[in-house]
Amino acid sequence: MDVGTWLRGLGLERYEAAFRENEIDETVLPTLTADDLKDLGVGVVGHRRKLLNAIAALRGDANTKVPVMKRNGQLIGVDFARLARLGEEARDRLYSNANVKNVRL
Repeated sequence: MDVGTWLRGLGLERYEAAFRENEIDETVLPTLTADDLKDLGVGVVGHRRKLLNAIAALRGDANTKVPVMKRNGQLIGVDFARLARLGEEARDRLYSNANVKNVRL
């Protein structure tokens, strides 16, 4: 996985140079903490949260699920706004884990 591509997928390409200079690769990325992100210069809390959520998705944390909307227990749609905040690889992994097929827009 290319970390720069992952950051661009999150809309956080401004941090690509810092990640590269600090040798953050696909083996280090899943272990980053909020303090690590601060050390990397991620000063905006919203950006740290976005990165931490996407990192959790990379790790495959049990709490990371495809964000869906339900009414009376029935699936009525996917929360695309929340899904869009994840990186492309995380979205692909979530879709594949959920066996999402034949999505029609």
